Amino acid sequence: MTKLYSPTIANPKNIFISLVQQSLPLKNIFRIARGAKTQADVIVVTLHSDEFTGWAEAVPYARYQETVESVTAQILSLTDNEQTVTSHNINELLAAFPAGAAKNALDCAWWDLQAKLNKISVCSMLNLSPAQPCITAQTLSIDTPEAMAQTVSKLNNPPLVKVKLDSQNIVEKMIAIRQAAPNSEFIIDANEGWTIKDLTECHEQLHALNVVLIEQPLPAGEDDELLHFNCLIPLCADESCHTRADLNYLQNRYQVVNIKLDKTGGLTEAVLLAHEAKKQGFELMLGCMVGSSLAMAPAALLVNEARFVDLDGPLLIKEDRLNGFEFDQGVMQPLSTTLWGGTTCNNEINNTND
Repeated sequence: MTKLYSPTIANPKNIFISLVQQSLPLKNIFRIARGAKTQADVIVVTLHSDEFTGWAEAVPYARYQETVESVTAQILSLTDNEQTVTSHNINELLAAFPAGAAKNALDCAWWDLQAKLNKISVCSMLNLSPAQPCITAQTLSIDTPEAMAQTVSKLNNPPLVKVKLDSQNIVEKMIAIRQAAPNSEFIIDANEGWTIKDLTECHEQLHALNVVLIEQPLPAGEDDELLHFNCLIPLCADESCHTRADLNYLQNRYQVVNIKLDKTGGLTEAVLLAHEAKKQGFELMLGCMVGSSLAMAPAALLVNEARFVDLDGPLLIKEDRLNGFEFDQGVMQPLSTTLWGGTTCNNEINNTND
């Protein structure tokens, strides 16, 4: 990975900002430690300049005090009700904007627009090597041991499974899941729902059950006990890691950081975070909120850099966007630049694949 830069070949005088709110129904109820959902509520931002349009999708997340309404208000606050900015202003605005879903939508739409204006892909602008097919985790939401085992068995021994677990029946559920998928590796995501006692009591058994990573076992900011805990399984910071500013705190607590663009505030910070985290000795995980392929597209440029990839959001929704990612037996194919990040316009700005 080389130095991040932003092209300056094209300099549009005015950029028109628009957005739509969409609710994407899920295939099944999605349960994690802190709640359940039946749809993904997303915001799609478009940036228009002359005949060119860039777009991006963000997922406001209640855990970070975000709603569709609050993120919409954040974005529209930049435009003084005229919904236009200049290319110079948008760079300044993004630099000053707080990390989160609003900045993610604007940042990624700006990258997409720049690719079209400059007739060069975002991948090339970032000097990244083309993404290779990669294994992505497939997610099981919280349920009974029997139901979770039944669900994973339908995936036919996927190479990597992400298991959402609260503190109830941790080992019992993993035994059932492992029996149903004996050749799989597992990531457990506790979503801040465990205590150090839970982790102490179960990590040896989980290691024997082929669990290769545990995400955010303790609440963010309440994880000092990890400093003195020698876990057999690498621990990944999710809610504890948003931007590069968090890395010093994470040292000696976690071995892996989960990069999600709705936390970093877009691709720009995600690339810089990935570079700095690896420099400091962390492994990388690429994660996502539940959304369409449009939300996954910018993050997927970094799959070559990551030890773990968890970008299966499109598999959880009923209908993905046109030209979305293709998945085959747990292998995620590279991004189609027809969807995002390429040099041609996409005429399906506000549509999913219906």
